[in-house]
Amino acid sequence: MIFEKIKSRVVAHLSYFVGSGHEAAVVDPQRDCQVYVDIAKREGMRIKYVFETHRNEDYVIGSRELACLTGAEIYHGPWPEFEYGDRAGDGQEFRVGKLKITALHTPGHTLGCTSYAVTDLATGDDVVMVFTGDALFIGDTGRTDFAGPEKRREWSENLYNSIYEKLLPLGDHVVLCPAHGSGSVCGGGIADREVSTLGAERLMNPHLQMTREEFIDHKVNEDHNYAPYFRMMEKYNVEGAPFLGCGPNPRTLTPKEFKEMMEEGAVVMDTRPPPSFGAGHIGGSYSINIARLGMSGWVLPYDKPILLVLGGQDELDYVARSLSRMGFDNVGGYLSGTVASWYLNALPIEKLNLLTAADLKEMMAKDEGLLVVDVRSLDEYNGGHIEGSKHVYAGLVEQRAGEIPRDRPVALICKSGTRSGFASSMLLRMGYRNVYNVLGGMTAWVNAGYTVAK
Repeated sequence: MIFEKIKSRVVAHLSYFVGSGHEAAVVDPQRDCQVYVDIAKREGMRIKYVFETHRNEDYVIGSRELACLTGAEIYHGPWPEFEYGDRAGDGQEFRVGKLKITALHTPGHTLGCTSYAVTDLATGDDVVMVFTGDALFIGDTGRTDFAGPEKRREWSENLYNSIYEKLLPLGDHVVLCPAHGSGSVCGGGIADREVSTLGAERLMNPHLQMTREEFIDHKVNEDHNYAPYFRMMEKYNVEGAPFLGCGPNPRTLTPKEFKEMMEEGAVVMDTRPPPSFGAGHIGGSYSINIARLGMSGWVLPYDKPILLVLGGQDELDYVARSLSRMGFDNVGGYLSGTVASWYLNALPIEKLNLLTAADLKEMMAKDEGLLVVDVRSLDEYNGGHIEGSKHVYAGLVEQRAGEIPRDRPVALICKSGTRSGFASSMLLRMGYRNVYNVLGGMTAWVNAGYTVAK
């Protein structure tokens, strides 16, 4: 038996390759799926099945393209009405070499969630690992809000039953293989730890320490945000996304070409670190640092070209592939020579005011009407924030801009300065000028020993 986990940083997506003898299966493949073909070639295996745990909301799944490349059969759960593949029945068994893979319907995160339990018949009849999709994470459980508030209790009850009636009975020894790691929006607090078992989760997962009613009430009242790009993911992951082929290959653009495309309506995304963006950027661009590419789903369009300003040429493939995994096939090009080529051609540069934690403390002490806007998640904010600060999640800044005054200085803060840099760039695009990004964010504020309210 061989087993490999493939990680996609952009939405903390985890997919898996599992095989025995000359056969293999892939679970929840990413859109650029050549990696699985390469593993199969290396191991001398044929990919026989592609298993989907559910209709994904936050990334484009690569099942159809992988099946086209390999001849594999695609299976997924009973909901929604997929336009490709076949339904895996509850309890249906599949053979992959000496592996027995059993589909288990585990609704809750969605109605169609299906987990896949793997038994290695070469070593015994007990399940050795289970692919749980978004039902059970390491340190967390899947969100249950995608059907709206009227269905949250029902879906939360389903999730509890799935965990306690389908997953945990498999045995404490069973290795847990979820579809996401820390940083995913599909859970509220997925642990940084990458290895776990059902037994470890039974002992340490905070959600599994609750009574049934406590669990359901907690899930019903969880705070989650719904990024606009999810709608496109839902469409692609039911109908099947356009094939990606060898992957995105954006063209290089001279400053003149770049400027002309901007004037025709292209949207600019700057992936450099917040201090670099603050020091000088192309007016109207979004600051979406390479470590926070998932935020692009809040603002980037599918119907206009996206232009990239990169920190270096070596970032191009990662950024373009990450965007394609979110369905953004409309990257129109990137600025040749980074932002330096822009200002070397005497084209205008704008700046974003930057503050350290000490600077922010001093500005607040002067009482000049400064408003501090905390753009972290609500859970982070409730865990400790600056006294008197206003909470507006970064992805919702454009939508809630009416709550942020234009006639006062505004300092935006997050954990470290990346999300607040993104939010600051949104305000600049909307014509705000007295805007500050706090470098180091709440991490620096706490490390400086300044007061935190709860």
